[in-house]
Amino acid sequence: MKKTVLITGAAGGIGKQTALFFADKGWNVIATMLSLDEAESLKFHSNIKCYELDVACSESIESAKQKIILENPKIDVIINNAGVGYRSFVELSEDKKIDAIVNINWLGVVKVCRAFIPVFRVQKSGLFINISSIAGLVNLPLGSFYHSTKQAVESFSECMAYELYDLNIKVCTVQFGNAPTSFQKNVSKCSTTSIKSYNDLMNKVTDLLQKKSNKNTNLTPLIIKKLYKIAENPNKEFRRYTIGFDANLMKFLRRGLGYKLFNRLIRKYTLK
Repeated sequence: MKKTVLITGAAGGIGKQTALFFADKGWNVIATMLSLDEAESLKFHSNIKCYELDVACSESIESAKQKIILENPKIDVIINNAGVGYRSFVELSEDKKIDAIVNINWLGVVKVCRAFIPVFRVQKSGLFINISSIAGLVNLPLGSFYHSTKQAVESFSECMAYELYDLNIKVCTVQFGNAPTSFQKNVSKCSTTSIKSYNDLMNKVTDLLQKKSNKNTNLTPLIIKKLYKIAENPNKEFRRYTIGFDANLMKFLRRGLGYKLFNRLIRKYTLK
């Protein structure tokens, strides 16, 4: 019997490529997105079904859930992939953009998990793969909002894993660095200001992240293959999977150097 995976934020980027990869491997794929207008390149694949689902809206999640469980007798894996970026100085941050990143990156994961735990519980099996980021483990300049939502995903996932352990519902997080997708280009940023140090830092960080994304040409295939491997062989224990050289290096440096030295290293490469 074919296995089934549900992927949020599947209209583009890693979500879309993951959907195609799983489908080509013979899985049934439930690809969710804000609008079916975004599904043109997916909906003609025989193994992919597309559904509208806004992770920031409980009513949208519930509506999609009812359609999904009616048309799919079992869901083996849910990949919470939907996410956005917001790069801003705290002083200049906007309520609307703060609300958006919190509602999508963190509460979106919470609400999707909450909605589908009963499905997994009745099935007596299931796996949540919550896409985090290396930003969930280390802190970098201008990451106040993005990093905090990803750290929230990490804490939420680990706590949830305890309560679902006896129900045979598995949970893991996946962390990686800057993949060469459209994500960096779509990150919302605060406008140029009259504060020179702010402008300089924004330009430097944006340039560093874009250059790093462009260099990581092999990262996206690594991520997708790892997601597939996790889905095929889920670990009953809660796990954090770190993918790619950059993410593993940052994780090693943060642990090995300790806070003070790591903080000094980050300042050296971003503030001077």
